[in-house]
Amino acid sequence: QPVEATDNAFWDQFWADTATSVQDVFALVPAAEIRAVREESPSNLATLCYKAVEKLVQGAESGCHTEKERQIVLNCCRLLTRILPYIFEDPDWRGFFWSTVPGAGRGGGDEDDENARPLAESLLLAVTDLLFCPDFTVQSHRRSTVDTAEDIHSIDSCEYIWEAGVGFAHSPQPNYIHDLNRTELLKLLLTCFSEAMYLPPSSDSSNTNPWVQFFCSTENRHALPLFTSLLNVVCAYDPVGYGIPYNHLLFSDYREPLVEEAAQVLIVTLDYDSSTSSSPTVDGTTTGTAMDDVDPPGPDNLFVNYLSRIHREEDFQFILKGVARLLSNPLVQTYLPNSAKKIQFHQELLVLFWKLCDFNKKFLFFVLKSSDVLDILVPILYFLNDARADQSRVGLMHIGVFILLLLSGERNFGVRLNKPYSVRVPMDIPVFTGTHADLLIIVFHKIITSGHQRLQPLFDCLLTIVVNVSPYLKSLSMVAANKLLHLLEAFSTTWFLFSAVQNHHLVFFLLEVFNNIIQYQFDGNSNLVYAVIRKRNVFHQLANLPTDSQSIQKGLQRKKKTPEPISRTNSQDGVSMEGSRPAAPAEPGTLKTSLVATPGIDKLTEKSQVSEDGTMRSLEPEASQLSPEGNPSAALSDGEPWSGETSHSRRDRRRLSSASSSGQWTPTPDWVMSWKSKLPLQTIMRLLQVLVPQVEKICIDKGLTDESEILKFLQHGTLVGLLPVPHPILIRKYQANSGTAMWFRTYMWGVIYLRNVDPPIWYDTDVKLFEIQRV
Repeated sequence: QPVEATDNAFWDQFWADTATSVQDVFALVPAAEIRAVREESPSNLATLCYKAVEKLVQGAESGCHTEKERQIVLNCCRLLTRILPYIFEDPDWRGFFWSTVPGAGRGGGDEDDENARPLAESLLLAVTDLLFCPDFTVQSHRRSTVDTAEDIHSIDSCEYIWEAGVGFAHSPQPNYIHDLNRTELLKLLLTCFSEAMYLPPSSDSSNTNPWVQFFCSTENRHALPLFTSLLNVVCAYDPVGYGIPYNHLLFSDYREPLVEEAAQVLIVTLDYDSSTSSSPTVDGTTTGTAMDDVDPPGPDNLFVNYLSRIHREEDFQFILKGVARLLSNPLVQTYLPNSAKKIQFHQELLVLFWKLCDFNKKFLFFVLKSSDVLDILVPILYFLNDARADQSRVGLMHIGVFILLLLSGERNFGVRLNKPYSVRVPMDIPVFTGTHADLLIIVFHKIITSGHQRLQPLFDCLLTIVVNVSPYLKSLSMVAANKLLHLLEAFSTTWFLFSAVQNHHLVFFLLEVFNNIIQYQFDGNSNLVYAVIRKRNVFHQLANLPTDSQSIQKGLQRKKKTPEPISRTNSQDGVSMEGSRPAAPAEPGTLKTSLVATPGIDKLTEKSQVSEDGTMRSLEPEASQLSPEGNPSAALSDGEPWSGETSHSRRDRRRLSSASSSGQWTPTPDWVMSWKSKLPLQTIMRLLQVLVPQVEKICIDKGLTDESEILKFLQHGTLVGLLPVPHPILIRKYQANSGTAMWFRTYMWGVIYLRNVDPPIWYDTDVKLFEIQRV
């Protein structure tokens, strides 16, 4: 039966209890009970929410000076964290927090305008006030506590930023009680924002989350110090502590849960579709302001706005060093097992890094300006290699590849890859001596040849990255050169080329890689030239690819005998690195969340041509049809989606995407001819024509079987004037689009859902943004 809102004794029992933790609240308030109250006595649930918010508002007003008040605030906070998901899962209740509560005013005449605030706004403003509450979540600056309690409304929260870093030089004394209180409040914020999980994915990614929208608006007077606090807490965190082994086993680290929560709140507030917005131009200003002191209008979301306007070198250095330190943490090998603390929030960090590069072009250029970018690259390659067999980590594979695609659109990235790779992170890949470019190619080869089936849609993207960097690679190792040729061999088998409508694109990408290296970096690449000569039959077979119906059918027959996507037999894998463990598939029963499809590579990127002076100009889509033969996109089908996991299997989608009027797509002689005639083989054929006879002559003359002599000859050889005119370099740059914005939203919330298990905030609620699946 409904309980009167005025019956304070009844309601106070919910938060008066002293010794509780958020886990206790979850145990004491079971899901079934919340749902029962919601269905059977809705007025009680409404009163409970309203009363709990009222207590938070009172706590924020008074400044929480007594232990009792702090306890009440924390208990209300935990209770709301428990209840909110059950309000969001019911469409009839979703608007509840956005309604005003009748008669909620506290009777003061001057407060009447305050009475009109929706409950959600009161709740968010109270939480932000509480996050800068002296002696509760921040250090008090007052020396004497006698009667000079700081008035929470007169306090300038910019003086109370939680950690030194961007825009703040003073590092406050660590206080674990404050860290714990902040973590609980941030957990509640994250729960407020999680309404997004209860709406199905829509193609219209611009539908903003009202909670995030209000929180990141000018209504929130703490927006700037809070953004800075979250960013600095994450980037300043050093999990290894004071370098004492096993330190983390002796002392509980109160910072880590706060850092995780801060990272999650940060990426959710930055969930913003930059493709639909008037986003600032590269230098951070929007066009049209002549005066420098006028702020660019920028997005309404202040967090996105602040992020896009960071510009000081030392701030960039602080962020990059922090992110690189945390991403490298799982790779830190020590001689004492488990002696260093391993962090678990690398996926949130990757999303944060993506947002930084996407919203702040100055940061992207800063990252690529020095070889520090390699400190981001190596951990990403480590995660990609480690997760390649694990179905539950498809999302991690995608975001890693997305970041590399974004970086590869800039010339500097390709140039940086020439730095020798000496850090020996134990990875399950063949041992090699070479550069970071070799590492990238070897890991990509490993993903393609021994990753699980669900990764096939990523192949286009992986090879696009290799194409983008290829004109700048000064010297590939023999191992990496062999890997590239092995991929060409695998992708140019007739059954692979004829079995799906877009498989031949992969061959085009690889030929473009070889052409770029031969035309622009011939001198240092004798290993690759030698590998091309050794495998010359692959190129001849491609040039003589049969196009008659009978041969096409025969090629497809072969497929039935060999279902393996790519044979690993003729890839000389050699010994894996010492100390590495093979990439393991997911444990059966592992939970994972589904992802929406991502756009095809032609929607994901736009082509730019590199001019003589190294500047890039964007090519209009129409122009691409006239571009040199070397351009696979002339033959690209329209927007074939490559996706992590859609509800029906990839095979079905393949079938649907390439279905003709007859229902089932089948390769025809005309279709094969249409792209075979465009294969960019001229440069390689000319190279073979010139070099093969010379190499054969050396072998006969000297009776050689030893490759070192041949390599020496190739090193000093030259093809100047013998090759066709160099083609222009084409770079496919990532471009923001609403498809990827939606993908990021589902991926990010999926990660947050799965990572919040203690307490399990959203577990067993009716989430609509993704499906929860078991491997």
